[in-house]
Amino acid sequence: MTNASNTQTRMDISGTLILAGAGKMGGALLTGWLAQGLDPTRVAVIEPHASDEIRAFVARGVKLNPPAGSIGSVAALVVAVKPQMFNEAASQLKLFVGPDTLVVSIMAGTTIAALRAACGGAVVRAMPNTPAAIGRGITVAVAAQGVTAEQRATADALLRTTGAVEWVGDEALMDAVTAVSGSGPAYIFLLTEELARAGVAAGLPADLAAKLARDTVAGSGELLHRSDLDAATLRQNVTSPGGTTAAALSVLMGENGLKELMTRAVAAATARSKELAK
Repeated sequence: MTNASNTQTRMDISGTLILAGAGKMGGALLTGWLAQGLDPTRVAVIEPHASDEIRAFVARGVKLNPPAGSIGSVAALVVAVKPQMFNEAASQLKLFVGPDTLVVSIMAGTTIAALRAACGGAVVRAMPNTPAAIGRGITVAVAAQGVTAEQRATADALLRTTGAVEWVGDEALMDAVTAVSGSGPAYIFLLTEELARAGVAAGLPADLAAKLARDTVAGSGELLHRSDLDAATLRQNVTSPGGTTAAALSVLMGENGLKELMTRAVAAATARSKELAK
């Protein structure tokens, strides 16, 4: 794990850092970089539809849509455009990339091979998730062959400003990563929706059921985050033999229960990720 002081030191990069795509995830990265002390004048954003938040960063010195020849040495290009827009954007982005330029992609389903073919450079492929917006994301990254230890450290520092980072050595794992952590927040939000709906079905007022479900999921997630215990142990600690929780878990853990549903859901997302990468 990279500690805070090392991350801040690495944020003092040499050259210009280019962010292509400044939507929710790209904007979260930019916010994190500047919060870690990166000089705004060392950042250039390529975004044809910049939000008011991004334009506020421009007022602090961030460059917006500069010509390729106007920014000097490029330290790294971070690609955060929508995957379906990448082919259209690639020809412009390639102008910023030399043979040894670090290229970090957070686009779902876009392979290292596709990135190399379109942009060139030393490619790191990463999969963040939406809690990055509050600095509580989890990102998994894989480096192409030829990426140096220094480039990997830079990529790690850039990604770590929005949460934890894990590295894998096999790009084939990224489809399952996408299915578990990339898509995972949607599963948790669905659980919250359905817990609230079930509360209403059991007789609770809708607003109270929604608050109970939301705060229970959020609080349980924070407990899991802070605890040294694994999820199974925390579940067991809530469950008294023959009690109300045990009655509910007998349904959730029974035949065709949550285990089977989650296995099928993650398998479906993994398969779709593989299809999108073709």
